[in-house]
Amino acid sequence: MTKNKNYKLFFLNLIFILIFTFLNSEKSLSSEKNITYMQILQNPNDLDLNLKYAQQQGKMGNFKQTISTLERLNMMYPDNVEIKLYLLSILVQIDSPEKANTIIEEMKLDRDLAPDDLETLQEFEEELKNREPGLWTFAADISTGAVYGDNVNSVSKTRTKSSSDSIIGFNSAKHDRTLSGGLGLSASRPLGEMSGLLINLSHTTSEQYQETDDDFQSFGLTLAVDTVLGNQSLSPYVMLSKTDYQTDADSFSVMGGLGGFFTIGERNSFSYGYSYSDSKGNQNTSDTTAHESNSISHGFNLGHDFIFNELITTSLSLSYGNSNAVVGAGNDYENYDMGLSVNFAFPWAYISIGNALSFNDYKVVDTSVVSNKLRSDFTNTFDVMLTKAIGDFFPALDPNRSLFLNLSYEKVISEANMLNYDYIADSFSLSFSRSFRLN
Repeated sequence: MTKNKNYKLFFLNLIFILIFTFLNSEKSLSSEKNITYMQILQNPNDLDLNLKYAQQQGKMGNFKQTISTLERLNMMYPDNVEIKLYLLSILVQIDSPEKANTIIEEMKLDRDLAPDDLETLQEFEEELKNREPGLWTFAADISTGAVYGDNVNSVSKTRTKSSSDSIIGFNSAKHDRTLSGGLGLSASRPLGEMSGLLINLSHTTSEQYQETDDDFQSFGLTLAVDTVLGNQSLSPYVMLSKTDYQTDADSFSVMGGLGGFFTIGERNSFSYGYSYSDSKGNQNTSDTTAHESNSISHGFNLGHDFIFNELITTSLSLSYGNSNAVVGAGNDYENYDMGLSVNFAFPWAYISIGNALSFNDYKVVDTSVVSNKLRSDFTNTFDVMLTKAIGDFFPALDPNRSLFLNLSYEKVISEANMLNYDYIADSFSLSFSRSFRLN
């Protein structure tokens, strides 16, 4: 597909999204891939992506991001009991009694509250009463999951690709599955009445069944502050990470930035953010080209959430990113992203359906692929995600509804002006996560 055709599709999709958002207002970014904070900053109001990220961060013990997402969902779905209980379980774990007791008292006023929900509230309340107040709160989180993908190597539709101006076979394996696990340790404490500090250490491991691209271990450190300035909720942060790949050079990254959001009325919330990242590969005797993709990246985003009613909400996001690497060919690019998700807070589960469009324009010709063509991609990603507490099915196993089952499906359609990047991929994932308070 040519670049001009890509942009025609972009504007057609943009018109559809704007019309959909306008009609609503009249009534008021695999295997399960790790979602990066940059993706969240670029798509802050893609609730599907945000909830996946919250669950991923919860698995690593990064409750700051989990709570931020759940508080936003609670605002959008003020009558949804499951979201409130999910948020309560996290607040109790990190010893945030003021927020937790506020939610408990609000829920007690609900005359339609089911007996088992009321019993869960009383258990939370009793647990908070029995705790001695402390400055620091410590928590741990464990997780496990499995992902099956039908095109893990993004093999082109024609099973061919360009290489040095020639067409050759694209014979990489397509089907594979990945197992993953994670452990996170976090410490948090208040900083005055309106702010809080979070320190998180995390470790994740991934093992691919047939190939080794997703065989790795990663280690992370996050320092973040949540605060309020006027009507703005602000979150400056710094993240350090190291990933040890089995068959590739180790990678290191430093990321920092600022995210914020504010509300207008009872139905609208707006968010924004900026991020800076510095990523490096560990060049060594076995991988002498790792440094070529070392890059500096900047990201900007805007987003809008709209509450249609107590059951349905919509989220719209726009973002721009710019990446510059040591070797620009095939590495330097600009990306423009937009996404729309429709979210349903059913009493029996939370379901999100989303669609995202991404346009990637590369800056330097990669002569190892095609010597006279500048790469341009258009990607359409559709996904469906369902989250449910195990305690809803087996109360004896999960009385506080803190063990969560997550199911998701993702379909990626990539159209490009080069054969190598013209592909379709589907993936299915299943994961479980559970958090524990340590003090």
